[in-house]
Amino acid sequence: MSDGPVEGPIDGPIDGTEIPGPWQHRHVAANGARFHVAEAGPAQGPLVLLLHGFPEMWWAWRHQLPALAAAGHRAVAMDLRGYGGSDKTPNGYDPMTLAQDVSGVVKALGAPRAVLVGHGWGGYVGWATANAHPREVAGLCVLAAPHPLSMLAALRSGGAWPAVRHVLAMQVPMRPERRLARPGTGVLAAHLRAWSGPGGRFPDEEELATYQRAMSRWPSSHCALEYHRWLFRSRLRADGRRFTRLMRPPVTAPVCTVVGDRDPAVPLEAMARSRRHVTGDLVDHVLPGVGHFPHEEDPAGVADLLLTWLAGLPRAA
Repeated sequence: MSDGPVEGPIDGPIDGTEIPGPWQHRHVAANGARFHVAEAGPAQGPLVLLLHGFPEMWWAWRHQLPALAAAGHRAVAMDLRGYGGSDKTPNGYDPMTLAQDVSGVVKALGAPRAVLVGHGWGGYVGWATANAHPREVAGLCVLAAPHPLSMLAALRSGGAWPAVRHVLAMQVPMRPERRLARPGTGVLAAHLRAWSGPGGRFPDEEELATYQRAMSRWPSSHCALEYHRWLFRSRLRADGRRFTRLMRPPVTAPVCTVVGDRDPAVPLEAMARSRRHVTGDLVDHVLPGVGHFPHEEDPAGVADLLLTWLAGLPRAA
């Protein structure tokens, strides 16, 4: 893909993805692409693979990575296809391909299985991976990410109007990604603020600048919106029907769900309905005063509940 115009100043390197901290950066090859990951914790610990949502990247898990590592887990946060330091391919943004990415990264990291922790789109991909590649999934924790069939039902019923409006706005060719990539438009900042809980500390200026730097690396914004475009366009295509069939069997792995009670995009009812798609053990958490970004808005609380849940799982990942 050719570079698109990015207007306005961007402090620091345009890449902005390999941020230093108590983790190591590396790239792994999987499913015909190269993926950037940040890794912390013992190499022989049970693997916990963290999947970010829109419009973030691996750095969204900066608070949980050290906490997981300190508890003995091998914590790895990956940039999904098209985001951050991972390859920005011209296609492959359907959930079947993205699930294959995740399964391939688990294998590339040398682990037979992993516990997946996904937020937003990362949770959507986590659900798909649990169905399409169950042998690689030892457990699944999703934040602000109902089961895809439950979320689809909410979208159809009008119960998730902010999410519907968001997806529809991304269907216009090129203009949305150009505005998302340009710092001066404030599109990325407005989205993070509007979908966070009222009166919270997230996002601050450093967080906004960090995510904007990564999204301004063309064609990151275009790739990010291809997820939304697939969701809309697949309703009339064979691949959408194939994905629906894939998601009908229940998830047999242990599942943990987390949602903020002030999330404007994800109805609590949609998260609750996810239970009917799980036959394994399921625990759910509703966080008071929290919006769409629980791991950012209540990082310590999310780390604690995640560690508590992980402690109850078989340590065979």
